[in-house]
Amino acid sequence: METWLSDRIQLDPAVCHGKPVVRGTRVMVANVVGAIAAGQSHVQILEDYTALTEADIRAIRALLIESSHTL
Repeated sequence: METWLSDRIQLDPAVCHGKPVVRGTRVMVANVVGAIAAGQSHVQILEDYTALTEADIRAIRALLIESSHTL
């Protein structure tokens, strides 16, 4: 059973061991968060993860902001 954290981020036990991924891909949110934390630009991230769109990166950033409010 899959769970949606946003319209672009999902959790599915059958995909990447249930880690959050960008919908329709196996790109784990944690990998993109790591790239952002390392200072990579959106352009660099899109070059490294060609399955992603700018909207996917914005959704991950929004999820980070939302999550930080619950810490």
